[in-house]
Amino acid sequence: MDRVLVFSVPLLALFLVLTTTWAEDRLINPSQLEMFVDELPDMPRIHGFDVVNGVPKPKRLRIGMFKKEWKFHRDLPPTPVFAYGVSKNNATVPGPTIEAIYGVDTYVTWKNHLPSKHILPWDPTIPTAVPSTKRGIPTVVHLHGVIGEPESDGHAESWFTNRFAEKGPTWTKKTYHYRNFQQPGNLWYHDHAMGLTRVNLLAGLVGAYIIRHPKVEGPLGLPYGDEFDRTLMVFDRSFRINGSIYMNSTGNNPSIHPQWQPEYFGDAIIVNGKAWPHATVRRRKYRFRIINASNARFFRFFFTNGLRFIHVAADSVYLEEHVVTNEILLAPSEIADVVIDFSKSKSDTVILANNAKYPFPDGDPVNEANGKVMKFIIKKDKEVDTWRVPKKLIKYPSPELSSASQTRYIALYEYTSNTDEPIHLYINGKPYEEPVTETPKEGTTEVWNVINLTEDNHPLHIHLGLFVVMDQTELINIEEFKACMNKSNDAIKCKINKYASGKKLEVPAQEKGWKNVYKMTPGYVTKILVRFAYIHSNASYAFDATAEPGYVYHCHILDHEDNVMMRPLKLIR
Repeated sequence: MDRVLVFSVPLLALFLVLTTTWAEDRLINPSQLEMFVDELPDMPRIHGFDVVNGVPKPKRLRIGMFKKEWKFHRDLPPTPVFAYGVSKNNATVPGPTIEAIYGVDTYVTWKNHLPSKHILPWDPTIPTAVPSTKRGIPTVVHLHGVIGEPESDGHAESWFTNRFAEKGPTWTKKTYHYRNFQQPGNLWYHDHAMGLTRVNLLAGLVGAYIIRHPKVEGPLGLPYGDEFDRTLMVFDRSFRINGSIYMNSTGNNPSIHPQWQPEYFGDAIIVNGKAWPHATVRRRKYRFRIINASNARFFRFFFTNGLRFIHVAADSVYLEEHVVTNEILLAPSEIADVVIDFSKSKSDTVILANNAKYPFPDGDPVNEANGKVMKFIIKKDKEVDTWRVPKKLIKYPSPELSSASQTRYIALYEYTSNTDEPIHLYINGKPYEEPVTETPKEGTTEVWNVINLTEDNHPLHIHLGLFVVMDQTELINIEEFKACMNKSNDAIKCKINKYASGKKLEVPAQEKGWKNVYKMTPGYVTKILVRFAYIHSNASYAFDATAEPGYVYHCHILDHEDNVMMRPLKLIR
């Protein structure tokens, strides 16, 4: 099953040309950057609908990807980035927040205005979208959490270059159609080009997308409006002294992969495009939609003065009941939708902090720079607060094991060199280009037993499908089981039920509802029930989910996804 990818001399030469300057630059010490000096920005908001005579109607948007400069910190020089926006002047990192209305179509033409040369090093020895002309950076936009047609899903091979001059093998159309006919909640959009996802996101191609359902959400009485309902997109970056984003241009196995590294971790924590920002809040409730948009960093958020989080939703779905916690563990691409009541604070300032090791769960402890996230300055005067958080929120039917039409075993593998450094990662021991093996029937529920045979926690994301996590069970005698799996790659033949008999991990209360990504604990089997139908209505999809190019599922540690912890997913009737 182990493979070594080969690359052509012209591609290697191109790679070397693109990366010669990076090694000469020096990194900035994050301790040189004062924390909490920049105000937390709100990203521009774009309505994905028009209002005609008081009625929301479908709207067409044109959103581009531009190279420009961005100030991540008061004392950093402007940083070259790739940014989403309706124009180059208005493009931001993160990009504009698109607000959609349930059941009202949004059409987006994603325009690639990027140059030929990337601002970050990329590796041609992993499966990568490379235009034959070598001019133009491939991009394609995936709306994470969308329940939509395959043609608008942002398939990794549906990439395109500047002015659509060159297109990937599964490209179908310029304008994406988002029907927004799914449960209200939080989504986010980002690049998904084959082999370039990690560098295109690192360059800045991320943004939030919210589907609102006023008739359903309004009666809840949750904080609402631009001041009290805010998105926090959090990620990490390192910078050179010239302000540019730093990404190591030398791989951990440079004789095999000249650039690819198994994980990217930055020293500075960025929230809404600013390093360690501050925000002034009133002594009342606020709603924060927190999105972990990091390449590989997990965050375990907590408040330094004991303030608590009131969870109302996870990923793109409301919870049935709110859950109160002291901390939030978010893997890359996970979303926590929480209310924070600042009237409960006994101090006038509070730090949102992080203590998740990196890589998670057994890596390095956080330091002063990546252990702080942002600062809230709380006004002294108490106010009358009309917002509330009801105990009961929105209930969606949960599937039963007895309803499952199929049981699958999904094994996660890591392959290493003779120096014990990762070379690549596969799902089910198969590279991406192997024929599709996961072919669920539209409208059905399946059991997926995800077997993590690696030492990393992998956030598994399934395009289109939503799922409920049933349990996580420890693998006993794991080395013996791994030896069998490495030989036969057959969980049944290797007697999975014999080995999956250790202790069980409790699914956190705030993550017991519907999810589109979940943390696969190393050395455990995670049982999930995946639903391939609308969960809010149990109706058939309003589009042909069996159409080309299909979907994918993958690890959302972007460095893993790119090399190549991703597999095709094809629905059938």
